[in-house]
Amino acid sequence: MESILFLDAARARVVAEQFGTPVYVYDRATLERAAREVLAFPNAFGLTARFAMKALPSAAVLRLFHAAGLKFDASSGFEAERALRAGIPAGDIQITAQELPKNLKGLVEKGVRFTACSLHQLRTYAKLFPGSTLTVRINPGKGSGHSNRTNVGGPGSSFGIWHEQLDEVLAAAREYGVKITGMHTHIGSGGDPEVWKHCARISLGIVARLPEVTTLSLGGGFKVARVAGEKTANLQEIGNALLPDFRAFAEKYGRKLHIEVEPGTYLVANAGALVASVIDFVSTGAEGYDFLKLDTGMTDILRPSMYGAQHPMMLVPPAGAARPPQSYVVVGHCCESGDILTPGPGEPEALAPRELLRAEIGDLLVIGGAGAYCSSMPAKNYNSFPESPEVLLENDGTLRQIRRRQDPQTVTENEILIL
Repeated sequence: MESILFLDAARARVVAEQFGTPVYVYDRATLERAAREVLAFPNAFGLTARFAMKALPSAAVLRLFHAAGLKFDASSGFEAERALRAGIPAGDIQITAQELPKNLKGLVEKGVRFTACSLHQLRTYAKLFPGSTLTVRINPGKGSGHSNRTNVGGPGSSFGIWHEQLDEVLAAAREYGVKITGMHTHIGSGGDPEVWKHCARISLGIVARLPEVTTLSLGGGFKVARVAGEKTANLQEIGNALLPDFRAFAEKYGRKLHIEVEPGTYLVANAGALVASVIDFVSTGAEGYDFLKLDTGMTDILRPSMYGAQHPMMLVPPAGAARPPQSYVVVGHCCESGDILTPGPGEPEALAPRELLRAEIGDLLVIGGAGAYCSSMPAKNYNSFPESPEVLLENDGTLRQIRRRQDPQTVTENEILIL
């Protein structure tokens, strides 16, 4: 049977009793440990570590990471505003966004940093701030995501300026008198140090053609193991594998490049769990499946439906109850055929029964690995289900609520009634 790294059965019962279900729980000790690991990433000439806040933008988590020494990557102007409201200094926030923020001028004037992710973004920024400096995101022509849904580099990706357009980048910079001092690239490189080394060499080759760049961001994409059979990236091995290439670049070009990394999943994935309740069962006979229904689903955790992502699960019966194992397809509470929490690995449309303890209505089921891209990326308010609360497990064992359960009335508060 699977277990959850920081949340045992007894603690899960306490969480459910105090806050109801469904509810997200985050572990401070795990968050702080992950931050220390990222900040210790080996580097030749200096490091900036940013948290890709899209993974988990809750204010309490942002403040915890800020206190630990991390800076932040925002994927929209709205995320940047959210970080500012959480008390993050503007200079610690870098916007790298598909959509050009409508309030870009105001954000930059506050001190927020900007990465141009297209030629249009570059020209727009340069017209607003001639003579300034900025970072550009370059698509290096290759990617390593396991599917088109997770690949953020190569010809099938819309992220960044295509590497063959560097002459246009330099021409736009000259036209408006801006200096390109940073280059960002994100290939989604997993956990293999050799893959990271290969990707870094491609990126360094592009930086060589951008003569004023002094900072190279390699993005995130560090693999995290959520379930058995997966392997977590070793940051020390990856960082050390990159050192010779950065030193060789400095020797050849006279530029000691400052390195940036911006993990999201690595910092928060296994620091989070989602505690839910078993609400029903359906069986489709000897040739079908036993379905276990929860009071959560794609409204709280969309990754299985979107990617075929795998999450550990722990069935929690009442204290003292002894149960034999049984296999279930675990499904969510939405009126949606795709609301499946145990899909095939990488196959969202496949059903993969999971062996759990035999369940009864009212039992708890804890879903692990739910710290990244769960509360931040749900099918929010689908079927009008409200947002679930978030709780922080402190180092002394106390539980502190950091987001309230949404009042169902607020689901419709922006609607305008017309008779």
